[in-house]
Amino acid sequence: MKNTMDQEFTIELQPIGRRARVEAGRSVLAAAQSVGVELQAVCGGAGTCGQCKVRCVSGILARPTFEEVEQLGKANIEAGYRLACRATAQSDLQIEIPPESLTSSQRVQVEGGERCVPVDSVLSLKVLAAENPILGLAIDLGTTKIAGYLVDLESGSTVAACGRMNPQIVNGEDVISRIAFANKSERERGRLREQIIEAVNELTEELCQEAHTSVEHVFEAVIAGNTAMHHLCLGLPVHQLGIAPYLPASTKPSYRPAKEMGLRLAATAKVYMPPIIAGYVGGDHVAMLLGVDQKNGPQPALAIDIGTNTELTLSVNGRLYSCSCASGPAFEGAHIKHGMRAAPGAIERVQFEAGVIQYYTIGRKPPVGICGSGILDAIAALLDAGVLDDRGNFQRDVAAFRAGGNPNEFLLASAEETKNGNGVVLTREDISEIQFAKAAIRAGIEILLRAGSIEVNSLASVVIAGAFGSYLDMRSAVRIGMFPDIPLARFRQVGNAAGLGARFLLASASARRAGEELAEQINYVELTNHPKFHEQFVKALLF
Repeated sequence: MKNTMDQEFTIELQPIGRRARVEAGRSVLAAAQSVGVELQAVCGGAGTCGQCKVRCVSGILARPTFEEVEQLGKANIEAGYRLACRATAQSDLQIEIPPESLTSSQRVQVEGGERCVPVDSVLSLKVLAAENPILGLAIDLGTTKIAGYLVDLESGSTVAACGRMNPQIVNGEDVISRIAFANKSERERGRLREQIIEAVNELTEELCQEAHTSVEHVFEAVIAGNTAMHHLCLGLPVHQLGIAPYLPASTKPSYRPAKEMGLRLAATAKVYMPPIIAGYVGGDHVAMLLGVDQKNGPQPALAIDIGTNTELTLSVNGRLYSCSCASGPAFEGAHIKHGMRAAPGAIERVQFEAGVIQYYTIGRKPPVGICGSGILDAIAALLDAGVLDDRGNFQRDVAAFRAGGNPNEFLLASAEETKNGNGVVLTREDISEIQFAKAAIRAGIEILLRAGSIEVNSLASVVIAGAFGSYLDMRSAVRIGMFPDIPLARFRQVGNAAGLGARFLLASASARRAGEELAEQINYVELTNHPKFHEQFVKALLF
């Protein structure tokens, strides 16, 4: 019989998105460090500082040590919390790392195109506020990340902004896996809702501390999320979102007391959630369209909000056409061998310069992995260098370029260059993940152009929104065929436009009416049963 100590286990570290292979008996801290995830451990792993607290979501750890019980207490231990330096693996594990246990935070996009936020809905709040500040809370509730904004409802100015990872990640990296988790039982669906509410409450506290105010001064809130996040937040069923024809339980805008939802705001605070367009196009897309002023810019215009699910809207001749495509979590580094989310040490830029592949990391730290923008850059650079062909296969005659690596992978950073002593490579499987993701987006674009009866060269403007879109090199995106080959000057990267639109909805009754009218005017195109989607998808797989 094989000794348990000879076994190896996989430890999934969320919300970072890294996976480590470790021998049985090694600590979670050692596993994290082996893939470049740095936890607070000022005691050097002796179990005395208590700062490397993590939570075991699934799997088996060895029994808690004396140091863990002393540092964390019985209640925390029962809730699954452990000290990473003391807890050792006895099976595959999924580990959740609280933000305070990391030495440096992940990059969460909160900035967007800053336009004046119109204010026309605060008069009814003045009586409630008396002499206190009149503040509002705007939340962009994403599958991966949550962005929050505290807004002065008299001036329209944003007084604080911050973001954090969506804690639901431990229950699935994409919408489909969250829906599957929620469908297990009412308990699991309730847990997903609790995670959202608690995350929003914690984010609100953080915003108020930054602005030197109190949650009792927050009288209005807007939460804009995709359809699944919207439903989970409101306690609506989501099982029907996982099966064709993917119908929402409700598409109407919602206006509820914050207290009833479990949100810690002013006693009389209300929460507005914008309308839903379709099963995979939610209120966050309505907010994004308001944020980029989609109907009033250069026309025809295409707006793309890139995420684990990508939403697209084409405006042409006064009409709006929308669709969504399952781009998956590859752009967040998931399912990529050395993929990770945007954090210090992630390779975020790759270029082919003077015959050499060059990389650049976040924070200029030694490389520990590669994030989405770096993966796209790397593929574009390898295409430019002739290392890849248009099908994504490595060319045999340039094997020397890979510095002696495996013929089915490319070595981006050697073991000597990295912080953890493991090289960072891009594999053929990684390239396939990106091919599927970019092909889904490109096929969606082509289907919308067909619906609007226009040629791609007619596009006057292509707006790219979302955190991933903010850091994307447009030349790389065009080079790999994710976006059409039109002049780069027509592309505009706007950051978190959904966050800006949520602030419009927060401060302006007229913006809410405009958003609701937008949702009613949109012609939704369902890609899953579109007769031309498969053809376009296969064509778009090529680089």
